[in-house]
Amino acid sequence: MTAKQKIKVTLAGVVLAKPGLDFVYEGSVCPECEECKVRKVCHNLQPGKKYRVVTVRPNTRHDCPVHHEAVVAVDVMEAPVVALISADMAIANSRISYEFSCPKTACRSYRLCRPDGIIEGEKYVVGEVLGNAPEPCERGRSLKLVELRPI
Repeated sequence: MTAKQKIKVTLAGVVLAKPGLDFVYEGSVCPECEECKVRKVCHNLQPGKKYRVVTVRPNTRHDCPVHHEAVVAVDVMEAPVVALISADMAIANSRISYEFSCPKTACRSYRLCRPDGIIEGEKYVVGEVLGNAPEPCERGRSLKLVELRPI
């Protein structure tokens, strides 16, 4: 974790509240959430972003109609995302604005070109260049596999 990364307190289901677990926050999921007394803490993350559970706070159990075993308070931070980017942008520690550029949903690399947890147009730091794309690009682009970190 870098010094810049902010820790946020939120709520997660007891079963999911494990340090190191990555998840993409999807937003409020049911009408019962609207009336819940801990709604603001449970839904204080940005939908579509990937987060990592850093710690589970003890003695913070709350009943929940969505997570049947209850929810607990957890400390989370934005998590890195593995993605494919243009080879000319794949420079460690450089800042990029991520754009979804490929509409080919049947491509084997589609999930790496449009990874969960990335928000289009947001800025990221290329943390580590992991290597070449696992499959050749169907559009003939030169791609690299990288780890993108939130700014």
